[in-house]
Amino acid sequence: MEQTQLLLLGTEGCHLCEVAFKVLANIGLAEHIVLIDIADDEKMVEQFGKRIPVLQDSLTKECLNWPFDEQQVIEWLDN
Repeated sequence: MEQTQLLLLGTEGCHLCEVAFKVLANIGLAEHIVLIDIADDEKMVEQFGKRIPVLQDSLTKECLNWPFDEQQVIEWLDN
């Protein structure tokens, strides 16, 4: 069975993406995050461009949109 990954969708130079990564690092998730740069994928830019950073579950495709804090991430992961 495939294991889920936590994807942080963003783009290089995105200040909010850096802040989101720090939020994730604060709760010990930094090493478990896969950073996905959406800039080179037209469909991803269309889907996520106006709402990055976005935390996404790789299996369920469920998303947690910015803004989020540590508590919101924990609650999202518990669902």
